Amino acid sequence: MSLSHHFLRSTRTIHLYLGVFTAPMLLFFAITGGLQSFSLHETTRGSSYTPPAWLASMAQLHKKQTIVIPVRRPRSPEAQPAATNPGAAAIIPPQAGTSAEARATTPSNQPVERADAKPKRNLLPMKIFFALVSLGLLTSVLSGLYMAWRFSRKPRLFSVTLFAGIIVPLLLLLF
Repeated sequence: MSLSHHFLRSTRTIHLYLGVFTAPMLLFFAITGGLQSFSLHETTRGSSYTPPAWLASMAQLHKKQTIVIPVRRPRSPEAQPAATNPGAAAIIPPQAGTSAEARATTPSNQPVERADAKPKRNLLPMKIFFALVSLGLLTSVLSGLYMAWRFSRKPRLFSVTLFAGIIVPLLLLLF
């Protein structure tokens, strides 16, 4: 057997078992990333939607490598207008002849319109694209696992490697 043939054979074997080992996490990232594209893992302001606990935990694991979700303190009512538009006070000066009381009674939940403001972009096409990429990755990994299992000469080693790819991340969560 020539050196190049031996190298190619070794490379294929390494590729096979690294792929089988990392496949469970690739599936996890494909699923959670697709769900995160549509912000299903978080509550948005002004919405009554509350994500399921399992989805919030899996999104936290995807983003921060931990399932511990930090508790966010609710903002005080006085801080909310400044927090939603932190530069609004600096950009729009108070109008001459208006009192502080009149400015205080202006509804703070209305967006401040500016002449140079850019129109909002529609993010839905990009979200759909990322969801399709997630679906493609999911399909690709599952078909790769099927082919690796179906044409494997060592099904026991395949199973052990796949099982290790599932168990190792779960054990690492304990640390």
